[in-house]
This record gives sequence, C-alpha cells and structure tokens, in this order.
Amino acid sequence: MQKETYFTKQFWLLCLSGALFFSSFNMIIPELPDYLTQLGGADYKGLIISLFTLTAMLSRPFSGKLTDKIGRIPVMVFGSSVCFVVSMMYPLISSVSGFLLLRFLHGMSTGFKPTGTAAYVADLVPAHKRGEAMGLLGVFTSTGMALGPSIGGWIALEYSINTLFYISAVLGLLSVLVLIGMKETHPSKEKFEVSMLHIKPHEFFEPRAIPPSLVMLLTSFSFGIVLTIIPDLSTHLGIENKGLFFSVYVVASLLVRFFAGKISDRVGRVKVLLFSTVLSATALFVVGISEGIEGVLAGGFILGIALGMNNPTIFAWTVDLSDPQFRGRAMSTMYIALEIGIGSGAFISAWIYNNDASRFMPTFCMGSLLSIVAFVYLLILKNSKKKVTHE
Repeated sequence: MQKETYFTKQFWLLCLSGALFFSSFNMIIPELPDYLTQLGGADYKGLIISLFTLTAMLSRPFSGKLTDKIGRIPVMVFGSSVCFVVSMMYPLISSVSGFLLLRFLHGMSTGFKPTGTAAYVADLVPAHKRGEAMGLLGVFTSTGMALGPSIGGWIALEYSINTLFYISAVLGLLSVLVLIGMKETHPSKEKFEVSMLHIKPHEFFEPRAIPPSLVMLLTSFSFGIVLTIIPDLSTHLGIENKGLFFSVYVVASLLVRFFAGKISDRVGRVKVLLFSTVLSATALFVVGISEGIEGVLAGGFILGIALGMNNPTIFAWTVDLSDPQFRGRAMSTMYIALEIGIGSGAFISAWIYNNDASRFMPTFCMGSLLSIVAFVYLLILKNSKKKVTHE
C-alpha cells in the first residue's frame, strides 16, 4: 500500500513563494538604519521596524476576515504585490517623512501574505502533520530570511542601495507569479465586496488563539530588538556586512525547523515551547554581555535554534485551538501578537539604546527577561487543568 503524502506540489509551490517573499523584504533591513541616517533621520531608527509592524498589525483583522471570505490565494497575492510596489518606490524618495511613509505601507505585505499562507497550509495538511508542515514551510521562509540579508549586504556594498531595492522588488514579483495557477483551498469562497472591509469588534481577534498569541508576543519582542539594534552593534564591533548576524541566526533556525515541528506533533506544543523560551532567554543574555564578534554570533546561533523551534510550534498550536471556519481569524490574532511583539521590541529597544554603545547590554537583557516571563506562563498552562495544550 502506497504511503499517503500530504506534501503536494501545491505545498511546495507555497513554500517557494514564501522563500521569495521573505527574501524580498528582509534583504533590505540591515541597510535601512544607515540609509535613514543618510537621509537625516538617525533619531528615527526605531520606526524602521515599528512602522512596518504597526501596519502589519492593523491590517491583520482585514486579512484574517478576507482569508475566511474570499479565499487564501487573493490575500497572498495582495501581500506579495505590496512588496513589489513599495520596493520599487524606495529609490524615488529623498526625505525622512517619505521613507517612513513607505515603511508604513510596506507593512501591509506581512499583514496579508503570511495570514493566507498559514490558512492554506492548515487546509492542505491534517492535524497530526501540522507541526511538521509548519516546520517545513519555516525552512523555506527562513532560507529567504537568511539569504536576503547576506545577499542584500553584498549588493549594497558592491553596487548600490537602489540596486538592492530593485532586486527586492523583483523577488516580490516572483513570489506573486509562483502563486498563479495554484488551486484555492477555501471550500466556499465569496466574491469580494467593499462591505467585507467593515470589521466588527468580535472580528478583531479569536479568543481561542489567545494562549499561543501571548507566548508569541513575549518571545517576538526579542526579534524586534535584534532587527533594530544588531546593525549598529555590528558596526560597533567592526562587522562590515551587517547581515552576518542574521545569516548565522537563520542558518541555526534552519537546522532545527526540519524536525522541531514534527517533535511538537509527538510530545506536545507546550513542552517544546518551554525549552525554546529558555534558549531564547539565554541567547539574548549572551548577546547582551558579549564584547566581541564571537560571543554575539554565538548568541545569534542560539537565538536561531530557539525561534526555529518556537515559531512553527506556535503556528501549529494556534491552528489546533482554532475553529476551522475562523481559521484565518485565529492566524490573524496570532500574527497581531507577533507584530505587537516585534514592533514594541523595536521601538522600546531603540529608546533604551539611544545610539549609546554602553546601553547594548540592558537592551538585550530586557528581551531575555520577557522570554523568562513566557516560560513562567507556559509552566502555569502546563500545570493547569484547562485544556489549552496539544498533547
């Protein structure tokens, strides 16, 4: 008897689109702080990530509702198209306000694309393979996140920042083209109507998704710190390619994503997350106390392992707890928490750091503390009689 496979051509095309999409917007991130400084906006570095995540967060209720109404693919196409259009516009602006406006608009890309993607995967793959599927999808998105910053840094050094923006736009376009011809998985999609953009209070979040969303918020705070502060820390340590830390981080993430989701399918989501939050706290502490390149990169490697275990497990846990008819809303809720975590991490860390190298340690240790809070919350859940865990 032939073994049934759940990872079809549609699944692999979705993974490829995800890799291109994450490469597109991540490849420019390490170069943006210097670029904004050249425009005269050195004091606004915290807004580079915060504005991006703010728009992503604000758009999540819309993407969640539309995913459940008009289908998964139209929502993904819109998100990828935003990457293409906005990246093409970066070279056309020359003011700080114009740059910040584009960062605000760019955030809609991640407000839409990942929501549709997660719902599409959940449609394709049954519950007992869900963690493994999210892990495999994460391998491709992490590959995009790894290749993007390192290649982006090289392009900026060898050519120009504008060339980097145009290549980012091309990758965004390719992520759209891959989606063309894929089959919609929504069983009863509706035709788009403007009235669908009216969001009722109960449509802003899915109560069932609160436990994994809270863990996501607490742990993603550290990633907001990393995105904002690592470029300056790299310069301080004499690392010419500011994407090096991100490459080390994502390579480590790739190493565990192959099996982390599968393990959570077998032993339970909370048990995996208890371990990953301890690793995350350790990683941020290591980066914070390090005074050399080796220590910082070691912390990046540990953080990659931690978040490589953390994210696919939380994604799968969110789907576990969700009602199938409100799957898009549940994923939207979890992603809102992700954006709040990253955005607040970026903004608060920039405020604490304040362009002062002596403040690197307290900035990173703050992220470590919040990961410990996530660990305590998970421990309480594990010992609770309330059924909020996948066993």
